[in-house]
Amino acid sequence: MGFVRVGGVPHHVVVEGSGPVCVLSAGLAMSWFDWDPVVPLLAPHRTVVRFDRPGHGLSGPAVVAPSAAGEAHRIAGVLDALALDGPATVVGHSIAAFHAEAFARLHPARTAGVVLVDASVEEHARVPAAPAVRTALARAAAAALSAAGAPAALGPPVRRAVVRLSRPGHAPDPAPAALVRRCYATSRVLAGALLENTHYRAVAAELLALRERHPLPPGVPVTVLAAPASARWTARQRALADLLGARFEAVPDTGHLMMLDQPRVLAGAVLAAGDRPRAHAPGA
Repeated sequence: MGFVRVGGVPHHVVVEGSGPVCVLSAGLAMSWFDWDPVVPLLAPHRTVVRFDRPGHGLSGPAVVAPSAAGEAHRIAGVLDALALDGPATVVGHSIAAFHAEAFARLHPARTAGVVLVDASVEEHARVPAAPAVRTALARAAAAALSAAGAPAALGPPVRRAVVRLSRPGHAPDPAPAALVRRCYATSRVLAGALLENTHYRAVAAELLALRERHPLPPGVPVTVLAAPASARWTARQRALADLLGARFEAVPDTGHLMMLDQPRVLAGAVLAAGDRPRAHAPGA
């Protein structure tokens, strides 16, 4: 466990295992330790990289608003800082699925596979107006809540409640209490979550534009894993897989936090994506 500096921000990273590289990026307001159940299943076969985006986990605060291209380049920057220049399987959960797909489109030579875990889906997103004003409002809200003591008082219990509501049968949050308090009782993580949430639709709209200009690399395996939230959600996830030419798998007995509920299924998908041979474009 350590820190690397990318874009002027210290990023908390954890690297374990050996072999081909896979990168795990969690959803909005989640942390590196949310991948704990998956890592022991991957580390004997993969070099597993976990990192916290700015304002998440233990990373420094965000200095710029998130964008699809910016998050794709962030993944590349983390790998560069770790001197891992070979192709990587990129795993994106929830909103981080936007980032994983953008990475594959903008860094095709560095992509060995993509696994989207109960991915955020926005079929018709448009860039909201006044992004700078939205950023300022998010930062002001975070500052006001922090001044009122909200992170220390509410951060850890809200984290626990969100995890419970996201799991089948309201299963408890397995994260250690000390880690939850260390991260979620801070104004830094509150501000990071508000900033990402504020720019969610802008990032989604940017990804739609990237799809028009930057095709996925030929032959790179893509997998879409979907939680059975509803028939409509499953249909949207299947449509995403069809759009990307991806393998689709509806995973039973899981909520949105599949890494906690079905770590073996998720790890199996990551290993399978990395093991599948990559086809070459005609004439390549």
